[in-house]
Amino acid sequence: QVKLVESGGGLVQAGGSLRLSCAASGSIFRINAMGWYRQAPGKQRELVAMISRGGRENYADSVKGRFTISRDNAKNTVYLQMNSLKPEDTAVYYCNADGIGVAYWGQGTQVTVSS
Repeated sequence: QVKLVESGGGLVQAGGSLRLSCAASGSIFRINAMGWYRQAPGKQRELVAMISRGGRENYADSVKGRFTISRDNAKNTVYLQMNSLKPEDTAVYYCNADGIGVAYWGQGTQVTVSS
């Protein structure tokens, strides 16, 4: 099993920044890519950004140029630096780890951007 624990969410004004962290523990040898999804009220969960074990990054078009994903393999932690936040970025952000045929999820952290 893999456990993912997120931190760093909160309330911020439009144009501000937040940094999310997700620490993995347990059977971490199973983990390949790690990343972030988000789900706004009444909407489906969507991919925000993913990063492979080797560091290849993938972003949703809506966050390109504003968000940066990074990964510290030694600490089994993935980060999401979010800059120039917009009210439409408001959502619950979930950490995701791609295991061997299994997807692991964190409990979610709320990000609220006020206008």
